[in-house]
Amino acid sequence: MEYRHLGKSGLKISELTYGNWITHGSQVEEEAARSCVAAALEEGITSFDTADVYAGTRAEEVLGRALSGTRRESVEIFTKVFWPTGSGPNDRGLSRKHIIESMNGSLRRLGTDYVDLYQAHRYDHETPLEETLRAFEDLVRQGKALYIGVSEWRAEEIAAALRIADEMHFDRIVSNQPQYNMLWRVIEPEIVPLCEKEGIGQLVFSPIAQGVLTGKYRPGEQPPEGSRATDQSGGAGFISRWMRDPLLAKVQELRPIAAEAGLSLAQLAVAWTLQNPTVSAAIIGATRPDQVRENAKAAGVKLDAGLLRRIDEVLGDDIERDPARTASPPARP
Repeated sequence: MEYRHLGKSGLKISELTYGNWITHGSQVEEEAARSCVAAALEEGITSFDTADVYAGTRAEEVLGRALSGTRRESVEIFTKVFWPTGSGPNDRGLSRKHIIESMNGSLRRLGTDYVDLYQAHRYDHETPLEETLRAFEDLVRQGKALYIGVSEWRAEEIAAALRIADEMHFDRIVSNQPQYNMLWRVIEPEIVPLCEKEGIGQLVFSPIAQGVLTGKYRPGEQPPEGSRATDQSGGAGFISRWMRDPLLAKVQELRPIAAEAGLSLAQLAVAWTLQNPTVSAAIIGATRPDQVRENAKAAGVKLDAGLLRRIDEVLGDDIERDPARTASPPARP
């Protein structure tokens, strides 16, 4: 395992981060989840990403129990706030009330006194950005969060937060968590240049495009039983946009490129994201420990420019680059 700074901060994290979106507390039984976390620790992964909303708050509980007994200072725990965690009008968003209450709930579920990184899961158009940033600043001053980040914010939203933080002498955002993989590159035109200039690292999720880039989904065939594409509790909805035969056929064309690099398709996909110098870590998920161990082999891999060009040639027009496709919610009229 190799370790990188989170942006230009002093915090070092494992370049593969273990995440439990869609898995812990829902798709994966707790014993299997614990085994995956144990495998991650054995592979040298020290960074773990979750969110209050995952599996209706259960994912944080599972991760907290899985890390119980691990020396707290030896790991980095990341979580997020924004999406609804209750039925009340203040149980969502980035108001001061929701941020403070959600942090307290996350700490309780995770069984820790602080998180290393607290992230705004989306941009909130209904709350003044100054209010949001001041609430985050207070959590940093209280020692409940060591660093602040965002997830799926647009370039102009990140720039506005940096400007306010500088004006108000708040700690700056050190990370952004976007979706990023060979097929989904919407951060490259605007977000990557801004973040490179401002010292913000990317914690990228879905490096294997929900499993599509592993090659296990083949054109003209039904998805394997038990795979994410058959998970009607949430996974199938997220992966559906990739489940097109022409695209699945192109993924199969990447096999000889991966073999040339001595990698599986999944390892090639994860390693590809790590070639971007603004990427601090790629977030990997797993339902079995062997998946963790396989993905861990992507750490430290260097891909030459010629191989990267060939990947682009194979995928062609199926690569999405439009920054407008960033998942940040649009402003309400």
